[in-house]
Amino acid sequence: MSAPDIDTQVLVVGAGPVGLMLAGELALGGADVVVLERRTGPLTESRASTLHARTMELLDQRGLLEELGTPPAGGPGHFGGTRLDLTTDSPYSGQWKVPQVRTEELLEGWATRLGARVVKGHRLTDLRTAPHTVEATAEAEPGPGGAASALRVRAAYVVGCDGESSTVRELAGFAFPGRDATRELLRADVADVEVPDRRFERHPGGLAISARGPGGVTRVMVHEYGAPVGREPGPPSFARVADTWRRVTGDDIGWGAPLWLNSFGDALRQAAQYRRGRILLAGDAAHHQMPVGGQALNLGLQDAANLGWKLAAEVRGTAGPGLLDSYHAERHPAGRRVLDNIAAQALLLLGGSGTEQVRSLFGELLREPRVRAHLAGTIAGVDVRYAAEPGAHRLVGARVPYLRFGTGTDTAEGPGSSFAALRPGRGVLVDLSGRPTPVRAAVAPWRDGRVDVVTATPEPGCAAPEFTSALLRPDGHVAWADGTVPELEAALRRWFGPAARR
Repeated sequence: MSAPDIDTQVLVVGAGPVGLMLAGELALGGADVVVLERRTGPLTESRASTLHARTMELLDQRGLLEELGTPPAGGPGHFGGTRLDLTTDSPYSGQWKVPQVRTEELLEGWATRLGARVVKGHRLTDLRTAPHTVEATAEAEPGPGGAASALRVRAAYVVGCDGESSTVRELAGFAFPGRDATRELLRADVADVEVPDRRFERHPGGLAISARGPGGVTRVMVHEYGAPVGREPGPPSFARVADTWRRVTGDDIGWGAPLWLNSFGDALRQAAQYRRGRILLAGDAAHHQMPVGGQALNLGLQDAANLGWKLAAEVRGTAGPGLLDSYHAERHPAGRRVLDNIAAQALLLLGGSGTEQVRSLFGELLREPRVRAHLAGTIAGVDVRYAAEPGAHRLVGARVPYLRFGTGTDTAEGPGSSFAALRPGRGVLVDLSGRPTPVRAAVAPWRDGRVDVVTATPEPGCAAPEFTSALLRPDGHVAWADGTVPELEAALRRWFGPAARR
């Protein structure tokens, strides 16, 4: 057999935000990574544009917010069309509007600076697994002579980040149980129309949403109660969107100029496993949900943050037993919880007159502070807590709290915060005790590029920290806090592999 065109450690299929985030995480962790993308250029439509608090924290943890700048706030949140205050304990409370094309530009620049290679204009057609490798075949767009050329890539692992109609998932035979859509929301970006802004405006015949965006373009979304889900291939016609809009609202937008059309339904599916041997799934390839409230994009980016450092450790040979399997163990339940949340929202949002009493009751419940905080944390992604050993510190498994550090860090220009300490993509022991401790000594066998130590004092005036010493994973979740030295050593072995020989 001839040699492949490309040999790499990890092949990521799909250069959307999730695939590019994963590529950057892998490259940061020291893995050789190639991204295969069917498109030849950037997006031409807006698509997903809402970033939630946890995603903004992840971008901060990789030092990307300065390049992104301060995006415009996305206004009030909602749960199933009912207004919801998204205030959380994050420094990035609320929601932020960043066009998907900008998110992709940001993440691709970061990943390629770290050494990832992005190969565009190639469509995956075949996957063949061997005991130690996976071989992928992709076809390029036909050349001037009319014949398509094939590209062969050999990798130790392949990750499908290629969306809800994932070719990787199909070729690798992942089970994808769930249900198809029974309700549908039509969406269009339209120029040259004048319609009032509508925020989840309910009419006797359906739901209407409209908002004027930059450049005078108006986005309209409409659902007609009881209407069958469209079965035509591709996006809906503008005539169908305009006719539905007129029946629901009484307004005519048919004279406008459509710039982009699509539709999405309330289908709900999740891969039974996120890993099958050397092939893994992330983002919409692993879970298909209605993109209500912007949760789909953010869920996928958090998949990538969880998987990247683990898979990089696996290909480097430093991972302990079971580290890579912990990706499915942690992210499958997290995904299931979000899918259940979205299913409830879809029912409230697209249900007809029979849901009005439920909506009214739900509105009353949202006025309760604990209910509001619970749902805001779920949508923002800041309440994700991975499983911990019984009796562990309450922070173990949760995301690291944001702490600003004062003077006294262990380097002249030490990290200014608990988020900044994670920018190298390694584990971090944060010690706030102000004195040498056995905890610091215990980490020494892992200070070979796997775990850093930051000794710091909290910035004066900040809230009192919830720990004295804590071990942070590269994805910003707490692996150990204020326990015994043997418990710390067990956490180090679990998440960062065996101790180095002295």
